[in-house]
Amino acid sequence: MLTFYRRLYPFKSIFHWLNHDSTPTRRFTHREFAFTLPGDVYLRHNSFNSADDLKKQVCQLNPTRFEIGPVYSARPRDKKTVRPSAFFPIQRELVFDIDMTDYDQIRMCCSGAGICKRCWGFIAAAVRVLDHGLRDQFGYERLLWVYSGRRGIHLWISDPEAMELTDEQRRVLVDWMGVVFGSEASGKRLNVRSGASKMLPPSLRAAVSSLSPIFVSLILMDQDCFRSEKGYEALLQMIPDTNTVDALKKKWAVNPEKSSEDKWQDFKQLVKKSNHRQMLSNAMEDVVLQYTYPRLDVEVTKHRNHLLKAPFCVHPKTGRVCVPVDSEKIDDFDPEKVPSVGQLIAELDALGRSEVDVGGEPQADWEKTSLKPYVDMMDQLALRLMNETRKEKRDISL
Repeated sequence: MLTFYRRLYPFKSIFHWLNHDSTPTRRFTHREFAFTLPGDVYLRHNSFNSADDLKKQVCQLNPTRFEIGPVYSARPRDKKTVRPSAFFPIQRELVFDIDMTDYDQIRMCCSGAGICKRCWGFIAAAVRVLDHGLRDQFGYERLLWVYSGRRGIHLWISDPEAMELTDEQRRVLVDWMGVVFGSEASGKRLNVRSGASKMLPPSLRAAVSSLSPIFVSLILMDQDCFRSEKGYEALLQMIPDTNTVDALKKKWAVNPEKSSEDKWQDFKQLVKKSNHRQMLSNAMEDVVLQYTYPRLDVEVTKHRNHLLKAPFCVHPKTGRVCVPVDSEKIDDFDPEKVPSVGQLIAELDALGRSEVDVGGEPQADWEKTSLKPYVDMMDQLALRLMNETRKEKRDISL
């Protein structure tokens, strides 16, 4: 880990991304960092003047990981010397956390800490919906998706409007975006419709359209969620018409091991013949949402003072680096192929320390490894943020 921090961790990239500028501002100097040391020692309310100061402290402590918090009204390291009323969060990226364990009741291929390319489909669906929803409904553009290193993904939104949101505004936003929270069981009917028509709000209608083909490929075909008795019982609990439920139970009792595709087709056929077609069609949409819509850890999003693991940390259980992910290529991402700290050190050892680029200038060590495309991804976002800051300064000077 010490070699990783000294030679590979992109401290300068992290600084530019958090600071939105090339010279230190309050967005960095008043930012909280927390360190987890071996033995579960936890050090909060650290702050630094520069990327070099942060690197020096990280290399001195050699933490198993470190987390990033909000920008405070005073430097976090001075917390004990300022009045409690004078120390409060003033800015924070809007963050979201999606964890695979919240899908344990509906994923069939893995459970608990396990994750594979197949069940990554749940995360991919969540990323697609959340990314498009936040861009289309709120106009956010500075989104950074980061693989958690094990079984989930984090989203950091750095748009100035998002940074300024209060806790109350964040709560309203996540309530608006959320449908299924945490590890709510499948089989629980959703309460997402209003008015006499019981129609979905426009945002969820759009989500259902994009999630319907994913529901077929992921839930019905790949995961085959309704094949087992437990699986199809969860589906039946979401159907509000007892006659339909009884008919399906009778049909499936003859052949309980029918595939999920066949059981879903049975349901669709009964909907077409039912006198309650609209109610049952609504129920089908709710099932699609229940099984494929993002499952959010809302507490992470609601509170500005919540700490979240820094990008490019190493997950202590898997050894994988928490790398940025391109939301446009989320379906192609394979968590099992993410570079590990051992792999990266081996790549450096194979190259040797004397390597220089074509122009003769020394490269940063991470540029010589498979970490490079991920750091480049963060640098591209950081550059956009810094360009916007420079533009604001020019506009003010004019």
